[in-house]
Amino acid sequence: MNAAPQTGGGMRSEPKTLLAWLCDRDRLPYRRFEERFTEAGVRLFGHNPNNPTCGETQFRRWTGGKLVNLPSADTCRVLEAMWPEYTAEQLFGPPPMDDPQAPALDLEERVRMTAREAHEGADATATASISDNTIDELHDQVVSLARRYHILPVAAAYEEAESLRHEIERKRDRTQVPAQQQQLMILNGQTVALLGVAAFDLGYFPSARTLARTAAVYGESSRFAPLQAFADGTLAYIAYHSGDTTEAVAKANRALSYGGLGDVAQHRLHSIQARAYAHLGDAVSAQRAMHLSEEAGQDRRDELHDTVGGEFGFSEERLAMSNSTTALLVGDAAQAEADARRALSLLAQRPKDQQSAHIRGGAAADLAYARLLVDDVDGAAEALNSVWEVPADQRNTGIVVRAARIGRRLARPAYHGAQLPRELRERIEDFTRVSPPYRLGPTVPLLAIEG
Repeated sequence: MNAAPQTGGGMRSEPKTLLAWLCDRDRLPYRRFEERFTEAGVRLFGHNPNNPTCGETQFRRWTGGKLVNLPSADTCRVLEAMWPEYTAEQLFGPPPMDDPQAPALDLEERVRMTAREAHEGADATATASISDNTIDELHDQVVSLARRYHILPVAAAYEEAESLRHEIERKRDRTQVPAQQQQLMILNGQTVALLGVAAFDLGYFPSARTLARTAAVYGESSRFAPLQAFADGTLAYIAYHSGDTTEAVAKANRALSYGGLGDVAQHRLHSIQARAYAHLGDAVSAQRAMHLSEEAGQDRRDELHDTVGGEFGFSEERLAMSNSTTALLVGDAAQAEADARRALSLLAQRPKDQQSAHIRGGAAADLAYARLLVDDVDGAAEALNSVWEVPADQRNTGIVVRAARIGRRLARPAYHGAQLPRELRERIEDFTRVSPPYRLGPTVPLLAIEG
């Protein structure tokens, strides 16, 4: 008897092919399958008009076991790229026999998929416009992703943002209503901005820079200043991580020049500006910018940093962590430790499911480095316990850079032959080796970007 996915709502019909079984397992209804299929084709053959395609009727035949012969060789290559562990012959063959790992779609997921497909079907009846409810739904998806970003594996966040961007683009192609085009342009810009953040977190700096610039263009075209400011702030920290300190200061200053920004945006941009000045070696300007980042606000809000929030926001603990790193760069170990401790304390006050592993790991690493600056190796080892707890798939660029900096500090001649520094260096190597920026092969060598 073949294993059949089940849901809390009852037994589904048995999948007829391994391909159908995998689509169930990976939660790929036709529309999501078609997106993945197209993306795989582009990866294999580039943007070629002759790339294989898959219509819905064809998809039903493939998953329904109704093929007599295999599809074309290029089509088979695309499918094998989607599931590299299987051949095309296996994909169109029968599903696996009873398997304890057989996929199971829970009822909540089934209801969500049904609701989405029903909404898309209703929206498809429009001609020169789309339903305003569709835009509201896309807006909710962007907000949800921004607010969940801190708990998602970086690669998963990137894939979700990429899928959402494709969906927004398709809707833009279907409406000729200027107001709807404007709203969708802003949503697209926000999604591209999240892609830029994720690309940076994965260690792909050139791509992150391109995506951030694209987000800035969307902000400029839609006259949405908060998006322009967010994108320029992102470009600033990409620049100083890439060693272009002058460009970093210029981008941070330009971001602060936009009108219509709320207090959260100001805090974020002044903190980025402070780090840029610190990398430039201008300690006085860095200290002044840190002070401005912590000044009480004027109860101003904007529609991106406040209304959407999440990754577009800038919490108090994130501000404290950022300023801790800046204090380290200007050599103020006492201030760095105070800010790192404050970040960890503020984070601990949040519900468990709202605590960012990135902030915990980053602040703990800064605390460890601040202690190393005064030769407190035992204190550094204690602080690093929180760093080791960061899941491998959430060890983003910021954490990896901080860990690498600690490893270099521990490699100084003063620690040669000492057991604890050696053990910590080895653990840091193991920690970073399985992080996404290293595992996925970053374009920029991270060990070279932080002095």
